[in-house]
Amino acid sequence: MKFGPDNYNHEERCSQGHSSASTIATIEATLSADPDIDSSAIEVRMLGPVALLEGYITKPADREKAIALAAMIVGSENVQDRLLSHFPTQQPYPKMDQNG
Repeated sequence: MKFGPDNYNHEERCSQGHSSASTIATIEATLSADPDIDSSAIEVRMLGPVALLEGYITKPADREKAIALAAMIVGSENVQDRLLSHFPTQQPYPKMDQNG
C-alpha cells in the first residue's frame, strides 16, 4: 500500500522532513543563544526552503536581530518576517489628579 504522492519515495520525504526539523532547531538555538534578543515568543516554521519567523517581539531591535540570525542559516532571501510588535504601552500624557 502506498501513501502520499507517487513521485516521492520514502527517502526523499524523510530527508526533507529531517532537514526542515534540523533547520528549525538550528535557528531556534541560534536565537535563544543570543543574549541581545528576547526570543521566548518567537516561533520558527519552515515552508519549503523559507524560514517563517512568527510570534511577538518586545523591542524594535529584536526584529532585525532575529531576521539577521535566521538569514545566516537559510540566506536572506529565505526569511519571511511575520513577527508582531508587542511593545509595553506608555501613557501619552502624564496622569493628572482629580483637581486638574
